[in-house]
Amino acid sequence: MSEPAAPRSLSPAVRRGLRRTARGIAAALATLALAACGTANGALRPEPSTTAPASPAPAPASPTAAPSSAAPAPASPEPAPTPTAATSTPAPPPAVSPTTGVPTAVVHSTASGGRTVALTFDDGPGPATGQVLDLLAQYGARATFCVIGKQAAADPAAVQRILAAGHRLCDHTVDHPQPFAALPHDRAEHEIADARQMIVRAGGPGTAVGWFRAPGGAFTADNRTIAADHGLRPLGWSVDPRDWSRPGTAAIVAAVQAQLKPGGVVLLHDGGGDRTQTVAALRQLLPWLTAQGYRFDLPAD
Repeated sequence: MSEPAAPRSLSPAVRRGLRRTARGIAAALATLALAACGTANGALRPEPSTTAPASPAPAPASPTAAPSSAAPAPASPEPAPTPTAATSTPAPPPAVSPTTGVPTAVVHSTASGGRTVALTFDDGPGPATGQVLDLLAQYGARATFCVIGKQAAADPAAVQRILAAGHRLCDHTVDHPQPFAALPHDRAEHEIADARQMIVRAGGPGTAVGWFRAPGGAFTADNRTIAADHGLRPLGWSVDPRDWSRPGTAAIVAAVQAQLKPGGVVLLHDGGGDRTQTVAALRQLLPWLTAQGYRFDLPAD
């Protein structure tokens, strides 16, 4: 028996059928792939619903509800506070009193300047006043005594002796209250004006009081104006050896010598306590000042 013949090549009709079958299979696979892709995309970006919500949105929380984690709305700005007398800056005093023409600026130098010095003594008259006057007389030195009103009333003879020796008087308040700058206007007015009257009565007719020194040097625009309105020029100093604290005679002398410049005003004390150290220091300072060529003068007016 002979062997069968080898199969022939596919006919064109069969090949066309196979191609149609392949295209159908490819189309089916593409459809399945698109369906799968659409499902995945839909899970990531769902289409917005066009139906109404099943339940209404929750009502806003009541004012007493606990605060949410969201940042609160910014509060309305508070109105700026209205300035009051306690917070506003006080007005500066006038350059001169409108009633007396006396300047309100505080004096810190002598009247004539140059190599001069003005010696001033506070808180008297006191037990040391007589000794101070004796020492000043030995050197022909003029000085200014800043007198407390009550002390003047208690010892008018001392006030009269000050005047008789050619010295000048300064108002140092009725009773030296501190802190003087904190006093209300009416109290400051009393301390300055009434002290002046007490000093004038103690000194007798024609007594002149030309200056005012605030206790502790606590000058303010108000008390400077009050003083000038009563004809008193505010009087400060440029040399302060703090003799009131009784640091020792040598310390007082050294401080004056170190701080003094020509035209200076020296602060010392003849009252307000034991002034033994001040008197001893003055006994050394007067010849030293003379040897240095200083002349004794009064504060500028």
